[in-house]
Amino acid sequence: MTASVPPAPRTGATLSLGGDLTVNRLGYGAMHLTGPGVWGPPEDPDEAVRLLRRAVDDLGVDFIDTADSYGPGYNEELIRKALHPYPDHLVIATKGGMLRTGPDDWVRAEGRNPYIVALGRPEYLRQQVELSLHRLGLERIDLYQLHRIDPLVPLEDQLGMLAELREQGKIRHIGLSGQPEVTVDQLEQAAEIVDIVAVENLYNIADRSGEPILRYAEERGMAFIPWFPLGHGDLVGPGGVLTKAAQRYGVTGAQLGLAWLLRHASNTLLIPGTTSVTHLEENLRADEVRLTDSQWEEIEALCATVTPWRPKPVRKHRGGAR
Repeated sequence: MTASVPPAPRTGATLSLGGDLTVNRLGYGAMHLTGPGVWGPPEDPDEAVRLLRRAVDDLGVDFIDTADSYGPGYNEELIRKALHPYPDHLVIATKGGMLRTGPDDWVRAEGRNPYIVALGRPEYLRQQVELSLHRLGLERIDLYQLHRIDPLVPLEDQLGMLAELREQGKIRHIGLSGQPEVTVDQLEQAAEIVDIVAVENLYNIADRSGEPILRYAEERGMAFIPWFPLGHGDLVGPGGVLTKAAQRYGVTGAQLGLAWLLRHASNTLLIPGTTSVTHLEENLRADEVRLTDSQWEEIEALCATVTPWRPKPVRKHRGGAR
């Protein structure tokens, strides 16, 4: 990291990550800054670089989420190209421990569910941490998350390797990510092995099945990072329920969904992703949305009428559910 003067602080609240990193609760998820289907390089690399620089240099974004499986590899390389040497205030979180086969993995289509196979063998995790360090141009990763718990490898071995790498100074903090979620039981088990500072689960205003782990994390000072924060288009698409509701308040559906997450729990750390600078700027103004309690209750009731899509395991194989 290089010494730098951070942009003017945002108006929204901040969050302490691991007790020693303070970040704005509105960050940026870089996942979509890759090729179609989150595979390969972006179609317009120059625009992707411009967006990252706009976010960090001008708009106050100080938390970026990525993973070794985004691209794979290209996403981390792009972040380095755009932002290295990194400003002091920037926290980059990355993840490892999951395999993909191609661009269709995360495509929503009838009869298709994400092919996301956990691989938590310690030697593999070590390799992936080293590769992420290299691609990002870092000596230490501020937050490294186990992307998915491997059911075929003892959790002690998976997290034990990350703890060992933390002791070696290659990782600052450790987190857990779920596809689609980490359970409270799993988080409790993990917390007995190593300090967990963040958990990343599928969660949004219409899909609140992760409420117990959100509150578990909140009570213990862990950050909760919701992925699919806007319901994969179910909520904020052209006919989405939040899109329609937002028209009453002069905001966007995405701003409404993100503002609700900020309001709902004190430990939410948001990483809305976009490839549009305009949408990025709009999303970051979500912390300016002010509605009354009754207005929020009305919005919650509207969202309770829809069932957003979520990935479901379709069968078992050696690598676990897929």
